[in-house]
Amino acid sequence: MIQNVEFRFEGGRSGVLLIHGLTGTPAEMRLVGKGLNRAGFSVYGMQLAGHCGDADDLLKTDWLDWYASVKAAAELYRKEVDHLFVAGLSMGAVLALKLAADHPEWVKGVGVYGATFRYDGWATPWYGKFSFMLPLFQKLGIGKKWMVHENEPYGLRDERIRAQISSLMLGGDSAAAGLPGNPWPSLAEMYKMAAVVRRDLPKVTAPCLVAHATEDDIASVDNAWLVERAVSGPVEMLLLEDSYHMITIDRERRVLVDRSAEFFGKIADTYEPVARAAA
Repeated sequence: MIQNVEFRFEGGRSGVLLIHGLTGTPAEMRLVGKGLNRAGFSVYGMQLAGHCGDADDLLKTDWLDWYASVKAAAELYRKEVDHLFVAGLSMGAVLALKLAADHPEWVKGVGVYGATFRYDGWATPWYGKFSFMLPLFQKLGIGKKWMVHENEPYGLRDERIRAQISSLMLGGDSAAAGLPGNPWPSLAEMYKMAAVVRRDLPKVTAPCLVAHATEDDIASVDNAWLVERAVSGPVEMLLLEDSYHMITIDRERRVLVDRSAEFFGKIADTYEPVARAAA
């Protein structure tokens, strides 16, 4: 059964919508959310459709459902704040970029954390590097019940945090740590979405903070450079050398929070205070 584990932190009139990754949970965005809130931002850590339950719950949804839940959260939240920023981790970063491409009038800035257009990190099994073929397998009906299981180092360089997260994940607490693997049909959906968003990246005109681990075990830093080259808006790069994929909770999370707060703050300062958006 799906648990609702969204979170909200009330702060100033600039708000940040945080989006977790595929098979993940809002918990992976909570530390960033708390840090941004301490810096004066309001924060909404949303929950993607089909997530924080079991694999069957996830398999009832596709990428259009995930994006619809992001759009619905943004439509709600932008009416509560003067300036809306959006940030996501992994697949959440791709969803954040799609929102910015589709609704440039809503999004003032984007935090692109560990963007994953392709699973090509150093710890990806050899067969995982051919996962771009999954949409074809899906079309042919192959692998409906297959799952790519998570493996060491689980996106975390910090061994203490890795032990905590892996214990929760392998213990079945999907609301706290996500699922222990990615169902093939869901990965296929992620790749279909990534192809759509990649084509739409030039439509992203909002400033982007592109943060990525140089030794990302799941999605190589090439994913970050892809974003940097393709978007139309200004880009700041933040390359993290002491983290793996889960940069929102790994060793350099405070660096990520500080740079994000500075980045969003500079943008917010360029706007005059405005009245609450009309319902």
